[in-house]
Amino acid sequence: MDKKVRVGIIGCGGIANGKHLPAIQKLAKRGWLEIVAFCDIVEERAVKAAKEYGTPDAKVYTDYKELLKDETIESIHVCTPNRSHSFITVDALHAGKNVICEKPMAINSAEAKKMVDAAKETGKILTIGYQNRQRPEVQYIKKECEKGTLGEVYYAKAHAIRRRAVPTWGVFLNEYEQGGGPLIDIGTHALDITLWTMDNYKPKMVVGTTYKKLGNQTETANAWGDWDPKEFTVEDSAFGFITMENGATVVLESSWALNTLDVEEAATTLCGTLAGADMKDASGKPGGARINGVKNNHQYVECPDFAAGGVAFYDGTTKEPADIEQEIYYSAIINGTPICVKPEQAFVVTQVLEAIYESAKTGKPVYLD
Repeated sequence: MDKKVRVGIIGCGGIANGKHLPAIQKLAKRGWLEIVAFCDIVEERAVKAAKEYGTPDAKVYTDYKELLKDETIESIHVCTPNRSHSFITVDALHAGKNVICEKPMAINSAEAKKMVDAAKETGKILTIGYQNRQRPEVQYIKKECEKGTLGEVYYAKAHAIRRRAVPTWGVFLNEYEQGGGPLIDIGTHALDITLWTMDNYKPKMVVGTTYKKLGNQTETANAWGDWDPKEFTVEDSAFGFITMENGATVVLESSWALNTLDVEEAATTLCGTLAGADMKDASGKPGGARINGVKNNHQYVECPDFAAGGVAFYDGTTKEPADIEQEIYYSAIINGTPICVKPEQAFVVTQVLEAIYESAKTGKPVYLD
C-alpha cells in the first residue's frame, strides 16, 4: 500500500499483548499499517511493547492525551481496564482518530452512550472487540438465521460458564476498575453472540441475580492458581432473564467458578419456530455447531465440518477470530467497507448487563426504554 495506517496503542497489558498486538502485527507485515505509539501508566510495559511490536522510532507515553496530540495517528486501540474505556475512546474520537475499543464497551450504559454519540458527532469509525463473532461456528449459525432456517427465534440461552477459571492477574477481581466480574467479562461475549445471531436489539425487561459464594474460599483448584479472597471484590456468578419487545426470551448465565460439569463459554443456544441451533459438535462437546429440526416428518440434526477446506489449504495458515476482527476494522479504515460490530449493538449489550446488576441489587425488574 502507498500509505500505511499509523496506529497508537493505549494500554499495553494482557489484552493488548495477548490479542490486539499479535493480530495487527500480521497486518503490519502485509503493509497495511505501522504501530508508532504506545501508552501505559506503567512506562516499562509501554517500552516493552514498543520494542516488540513498534516501528524503530515508535514513541512511548504514560499520558494518553499526549499520544492523541499526534495528528498523524489514524487509529487507536483502547486496551485499558473497563472503567477508562469510555473517556479515552471519546477523547480519541474527538481527536480525529478511528477507535477499536476492547470489550465491554463501558462500565455502564451512560458511558457507552457517550461513545456512540461521539462516533456520530465526529464521523469516525468506532467498533468494539467482540472477536467471537468471527468464529466459524458463530458465522455459520448467523448465516442460517439470516436465511430463515430457524424461523422466528423466540427463546435463547447465552452461555458463559467456567467450572474453576477465575482470572487472578491484572484487575479482573477489582470491582472499581472492571465494573463487575464474570458477567461483564465473559457474559458480555455470550450475550453479544446471542443478540447478534438473533438480530434482536430491543430488550424490554430484565431480572438478574448475582452471587459471591466462592470468592472467600481457599484451596480452590483454580486453573490459574488460588485467588486472594481479600482482592475478590466482584461476583463469581451472575444470571439474567431478559424479555424482548417482540416477546422473545433470553437467559444469560455467567460464572468464573461454578460447581457444574456443564461448562460452555462464549456460546449460544437458539430455539426458533422452524429449527434450533447450538454451538456443540456432533458428540455434544462445545466448539461446533448443530442445527436441529424436522424434515419430511422426521427429526434431524445437522453438524457442519469446520475442519474441511478453508484458508489453510492454500497458504498453510489459519486465521484466528482476532485476526479477522482486525482485518475488518482496518479494511473499514482503508477501503470504507462496513464494520462488523456496530457501537449501537455494543451499547445494548452494556445496557442489559447493567440492568442485570441493577436488578440483582434492588431485587426488582428493570424496564428498558
